Amino acid sequence: MAQDIKKFENQIILGDCLEIMKTIPDNSVDMTFADPPFNLKKKYNHYEDSKEKEEYLNWCYRWIDEMVRITKPTGSIFVHNIPRWLTYFAEYLNKIAFFRHWIAWDSGGAPLGKTLLPNHYGILYYTKAKSPKEFKFYDIRAPHKRCRLCKGFLKDYGGKKDQMHPFGMLLSDVWTDIHRIRHKKRRDEHPCQLPVPLLERMILMTTDEGDIVLDPFVGTGTTAVAAKKLGRKYIGIDIDPQYIKITEKNLKQVEETKINGCYVSIYLDEIRTMRDKDFKEIWKNKDNL
Repeated sequence: MAQDIKKFENQIILGDCLEIMKTIPDNSVDMTFADPPFNLKKKYNHYEDSKEKEEYLNWCYRWIDEMVRITKPTGSIFVHNIPRWLTYFAEYLNKIAFFRHWIAWDSGGAPLGKTLLPNHYGILYYTKAKSPKEFKFYDIRAPHKRCRLCKGFLKDYGGKKDQMHPFGMLLSDVWTDIHRIRHKKRRDEHPCQLPVPLLERMILMTTDEGDIVLDPFVGTGTTAVAAKKLGRKYIGIDIDPQYIKITEKNLKQVEETKINGCYVSIYLDEIRTMRDKDFKEIWKNKDNL
């Protein structure tokens, strides 16, 4: 039986996401994001990552159904995985939601032999509403790429530098400025940890302050941390008690990231993502950025 959504707000819940999500009311969450195991035989403590194809897909379709059910009509649905599985997920989601984008972000993979270099992960972006007027979406900007030494632009902008936006360009569906966490000192005890700026970008793009963000495979808390930094409420679910402990520890260290009252994504003391509508207010502090 579905329970009051307030019971779940800002909670990290131990358990099977399918069972937990069944108790969450319809149309109650503003953004759902899933980064499930990829069925690549990775080592998890409480999950067997080597299912048969049909078993894996049927399991995925069940939590996708729940994500769509609990997402608000104004909300957004994101699913992260490797392209092999995303093609199946997209075919399924096309029947129950509306496709917006296939977002590609840099993975920096290595050649496997007799195949193309696997150099991106994909994120499916869907909404429950058909018309853009009916769901939340905000244009977002990332900084221009610059040389670390001379601070000059790394890209040829066609001789129109005087017409360039002072901070950065509006983003497309290819994100090459966010990368995997490669340094062990920045990783938690999780085989597939995502970078916080990746989640912050999706949250800034599709939610408002105080909105609810849910992750059914929260792992060590990347989505919850990103939500808290940006003034959103979070719901995280995971089947591993050790990951729950790490997430709760990480959340205690989180501080909101604001400039002149506007939420921004900041990593290594640099703005990684801002909303276009917030630019003028944020840029009042440009000498300190």
